[in-house]
Amino acid sequence: MLLSEQAYQKIDRELAKFPDDQKQSAIMASLAIAQEEKGWLPTDVMEDVANYLQVPPIAVQEVATFYNMFDVRPVGRHKIAVCTNLPCALRDGDRAGEFLKQKLGVGYRETTADGQFTLVEGECMGACGDSPVVIVNNKHMCVQMSDERLDALVEGLKTQGESA
Repeated sequence: MLLSEQAYQKIDRELAKFPDDQKQSAIMASLAIAQEEKGWLPTDVMEDVANYLQVPPIAVQEVATFYNMFDVRPVGRHKIAVCTNLPCALRDGDRAGEFLKQKLGVGYRETTADGQFTLVEGECMGACGDSPVVIVNNKHMCVQMSDERLDALVEGLKTQGESA
């Protein structure tokens, strides 16, 4: 067992939502729980989740590699996803991405040398009218991100990292 007892208890609560013959329905929630605890999803953790759910490991890997909220490689303490789909790109999403690349000194799918930030391109976040849109750590959506707001976001996350 690679996760904490609390993580397995959370997975059990997810499993209880589905019939016994539909355990694969708990894969997404289980991966989110595992990633929350581990920071990303190495192969051995995905295999552990599969074994715990009693589903084939490939079923778990397919979900983990299909959805961009799951990280199958290490990421920084703060993952910033910038929506670069066409509607957002046309409404300054590309500019926001370029600003963050310059500010952080990394490209997309790269992590800063201090391990604090990973910058990724995100798929549609469903807030095209509020572009540019970023999501921090798969949980916190930020909209209408001007250069000033992006700068404040990064500086706030840096401060958060120093106090942790």
